[in-house]
Parts: sequence; C-alpha cells; structure tokens
Amino acid sequence: MKQTLKSMLPTPMLNFARDTYDAVRRIPQLPAAYLHPWRRESIRRLTELKDIHKGKRAFIIGNGPSLKQTNLSKLKNEITFGMNRIYLIFPELGFHTTYFSATNNLVIEQFHEDILSLPMPKFLAWRSHHYFDPQLPVSQIPTFLFTSYTGPRFSPDVRGRVWESATVTNVTLQLAFHMGIEQVILIGVDHNFTSKGEANKTVISQGDDPNHVSPNYFGKGIKWQLPDLDTSEIGYALARDAYKKAGREVLDATVGGKLTIFPKVDYNSLF
Repeated sequence: MKQTLKSMLPTPMLNFARDTYDAVRRIPQLPAAYLHPWRRESIRRLTELKDIHKGKRAFIIGNGPSLKQTNLSKLKNEITFGMNRIYLIFPELGFHTTYFSATNNLVIEQFHEDILSLPMPKFLAWRSHHYFDPQLPVSQIPTFLFTSYTGPRFSPDVRGRVWESATVTNVTLQLAFHMGIEQVILIGVDHNFTSKGEANKTVISQGDDPNHVSPNYFGKGIKWQLPDLDTSEIGYALARDAYKKAGREVLDATVGGKLTIFPKVDYNSLF
C-alpha cells in the first residue's frame, strides 16, 4: 500500500506530507527548544553571529586521514571550523580552530567534558544539553543548535531548526552560511570509510581507528556510529545549491577525497 500510495502522489505532495509529519512529531520538543534559558542564550549569541564574517572565506576541517597529507600550518590565521574530536591534533598544530561543532549523541555523551574545556565558541546539538551540569553558569554553556534527523532542508539562519543530514559537516556548512562566509573550503572530508556496515549502526571500536586522522579518535572501547554517506550527500547537494543561489561557493580541497558534490580545488593553490 505504501509503495502504491507513493506512486500515486506527485513528489511535491509527498514532500509536503513528509514535512508535515516531521513538524507534528517535533511539536513536543518546541517549548524547550526555544524557551529554555540555555536555548534563549544560544539564540541571542547566534543573533550576534549573523553575518559576522560576511564576504570572507573559511575552512571546514573534517577528520579524515587525508589531514595527515595536508599542511595545516597554513590555516593558523584563517577562519576555521573544527568538528568532533579534531581537538586531538591541536597540540601538534600549535593552534586551535576558530570554532568547534559537534552533533552526534555518542560523541557528546562520551567526550562532553573534553568539549566543555575547549577555549573557542562551541556549537552542539540541543538534545545533548542534558549531558552538562544544569548548574553551569550561562556564560560557560556551549551554544546549542536545535538540530533534527528528519525534514531535509538547508537552513540559512541557524537560530531555528537545522537538519543534520547524518553529518556534523552539513550542520557546520549551515553555521558558516549563517555567519556570512562567502567561500567555504572543505579539507579532511574524505567521505570514505574502511569500516563497513549498516548506516548509523552503533558499534564499539576494537582497536586503532583507521577512518580518522588520529588512531585514538574512535580508539578501542569507544562507541561510534557507522557513516550514512547517502544521506550526507543529500545535505551536501542542498548546501551546494544554497551557496550558489546566494552567490557564494563551497570548494573541496580534501586530498584524495571521494566526495563529488563540490568543485575540487588544489589545497596549496589557495595560499
């Protein structure tokens, strides 16, 4: 019946039905997502950040093994966004990224204390706020984004709902757009994993991590989710089109990366 109904309804009607269903499911989340003191403070901060880097370029740094082949010292004076456990390589770099973002539940659950100690502005998924001490002063809380797993969209303004598209990189692309970034360059977004299996399945690492820049990124005993590259590509395509429509661009300077959504550019040629 489901397939028959799908074949009978035009795509716009299906999209409307899907989006309506998603919106109804989120209704119980809305009061806290907009009225909780931590979210009110987050929205205030995001208002201050709107177009703060208008017309500038920025680098979104993935965590793929290709970073080992990328001269990251060139980024010391650039606007940079780091994600998840990128902080593991900060001592080697000698500097930290301008901003930090994380949305995956397992990452924040296991490493929220590490994240809280980072010195730069931090952007996390709102649903993860319960991992943090409710007695924290408002000045010490991360900035929380109201992210969702469903309802595909690109949000040019991240004060409202932001679709995750199965990767924090897509959330960060929306965050960079919100800040007015004109040109985003991706590096370390290898879009390629040696670990295979069902998308989004939670697994426990049995040894060194071959999929990321550091062997202890998701090292032995750490829980993580297998990638959902197909859903990620949907989000990347939405980001590409949104940037292009606004007269901006996203370039991919990842060394040997497998992502084909964005125009490729040689990393060293950017400096």
